[in-house]
Amino acid sequence: MNAALYYTGCEENYQPHFLDTCSLCQRTLAHNHDIFMYRGDTPFCSQECRQEQIEMDEAIERKWKIAAAKRSSRTKTETQTTKETDSNKAVLNGTVAVA
Repeated sequence: MNAALYYTGCEENYQPHFLDTCSLCQRTLAHNHDIFMYRGDTPFCSQECRQEQIEMDEAIERKWKIAAAKRSSRTKTETQTTKETDSNKAVLNGTVAVA
């Protein structure tokens, strides 16, 4: 019996295997060709697709690092401004009597 005929009754519940298609271009991966993996469980049809995904991930990571550095420097600046403001205040120690 042909496997395609046997399986036709379950099409609405079919969940594709993660190695069925390229994660970038969605091209069907041939079972007798190389599959190029990235980060352990992400399949690609070619080295070019895998490299494009790597470059996109690196660009996102660079953006995160830049944003984190900006947040960090902004927090340091705010902390320094608060310390400077606090140090410019005059504080008198003593007893005050109010009548």
